[in-house]
Amino acid sequence: MSKKGTIIKGTFILTLTGFLSRVIGFFYRIFLSHTFGEEGVGLYQLIFPVFALGFSFTAAGIQVALSRIIAQKVSLGRHREAKHVLFTGLLISLTLSIAVTIFLQTNAQWIAVHLLGDIRCINLLIAMSYAFPFASVHSCVCGYYLGLKNTKELALSQLVEQTVRVASVYIICTIMLKQNIALPVTVAVFGLVIGDVAAAFYCILTFSKSKTASARSMPTLTNPFSGAKELLVHSVPLTANRVLLNILQSIEAVSIPGCLMLAGFSNSNALSIYGVLTGMALPCILFPSAVTSSVSTMLLPTIAEIQATNNRQTLIRLIRQVTACVFALGCLCTLFFLLTGNFVGNLLFHSTTAGKFIITLAWICPFLYTNTTFISVLNGLGKTTSSFLINTIGLCIRIGGVFFLIPVFGIAGYLWGLLGSQFLISSLCICCLKKYLSS
Repeated sequence: MSKKGTIIKGTFILTLTGFLSRVIGFFYRIFLSHTFGEEGVGLYQLIFPVFALGFSFTAAGIQVALSRIIAQKVSLGRHREAKHVLFTGLLISLTLSIAVTIFLQTNAQWIAVHLLGDIRCINLLIAMSYAFPFASVHSCVCGYYLGLKNTKELALSQLVEQTVRVASVYIICTIMLKQNIALPVTVAVFGLVIGDVAAAFYCILTFSKSKTASARSMPTLTNPFSGAKELLVHSVPLTANRVLLNILQSIEAVSIPGCLMLAGFSNSNALSIYGVLTGMALPCILFPSAVTSSVSTMLLPTIAEIQATNNRQTLIRLIRQVTACVFALGCLCTLFFLLTGNFVGNLLFHSTTAGKFIITLAWICPFLYTNTTFISVLNGLGKTTSSFLINTIGLCIRIGGVFFLIPVFGIAGYLWGLLGSQFLISSLCICCLKKYLSS
C-alpha cells in the first residue's frame, strides 16, 4: 500500500475510534453526574491535572519517540533493533511510573491540601497512582504499533480501555446500590485504574501472539539500556513539552477566573464565563480535531520512515498535500462556525454567550488544526527540540493574554491571545520546515 493510502486508512480507523470513544465518554459523564452528583464529579475532575502531569512525565514523550524510532528502523529492515528499543522504552517508562506512584502515595495529603485545595482528594490520588505503571505499558506498546502503522491494534486497545472503564464503574455501582452501600467517587477512580490494567494486558497479549514477537526475531537483552541514549534524545524534549504544557494549562485554568475578576466581574460571573468558554465553546471548536489528530498520529511514523530512506521529494510532496487538506478543513470549519455559531450555542447549550465565543474562536480553526500537523511533522523529522520551543512560545503568549489582556479587555483579551499564539506557532513551524527542507 502507498504512503498516502496507509495514511488514509489509518486516519479512518483512528477517526472512527475517536468519535466512538467520545460518544462513550459523553454518556459516561452523564452517568457519573447522575450517580455521584455535581460535587462528586467536581472532585473526580480535580485530580486529572495531576494525572495528566504524571502521564506526561512517565510515558507521553516516550510513546512518541518510540513510534518515530521504530518506524525508521522497520523501514530499514532492522526489526530486532526496533523491538530492543521497545523494551528499553518499557523499562524507562515503568521505572518512572513506579517512582511517580510512590511519590503520589507518600505526598497525597500535601498535594490534596496545598495544590488541589480539597483534603477529600487524598484517597482519590492514592487510588489513581496505581494506574501509572499500567498506563506506561499501554502507551509504549501503542507507540510500537504506531511505528508499524498498525492502527487496528492501536484503536482496539483504546476501545478496550474506555469500555472496561465504563463497564467496571457501572457494575461496581450497581452492586453497591443493591447492597445499600454509599457510593464514594473513588469508585470512578478505580474504574480509571481498571481500564488501564485491561488495556495493558490486552497490549501484552496481542504483542505476544503477533508474528513480530516470534522467538527468532526477539532481541537478546544483554544490555537493555544500550538504546537508551537514542530514545532519550528524542523523548526528553517531548516529555518536557508535555509537562510544561500541563503546568501552563493548570496555571491558565486557575488564573482566568481571577483575572476576569480584576476586569470587574464578580466571582460568580467570572466562573460562568470560564465555564461557557471551556465547557461549551472550545469543545465545539475542537470537535473536528478528531480528524486532524488522527492524521497527525499517522503522519509522524510515515514522515520518519520516508526520512530514513532519504526520499526528500516524496517527503516534501506529502507534507504539502496533508497541510493543504488540513488547512482547507480548518477554513471550512471557520466558515461553518461563523455562519452557525449563534445557532449552535443556543441549540446545544441555550447560551447566547456560547454562540458569541464560538464565532470569535472560529478564526483559529485553520491555524489550530494545521499546527497539530506541523508539530507532528517536526517530531517525525526528529526536530523535537524545535517543536518544544515553538509550543513553549505559543503557550507563553496565551499566559500573557490571561495576565495582561483579560484585566483590561475581559475575556476578549484571552481570545485575542489565543488567536495570536496559534498564528505565531504556524509561522514558526513554516519557517522551521522551510529551513530544514531547503538545506
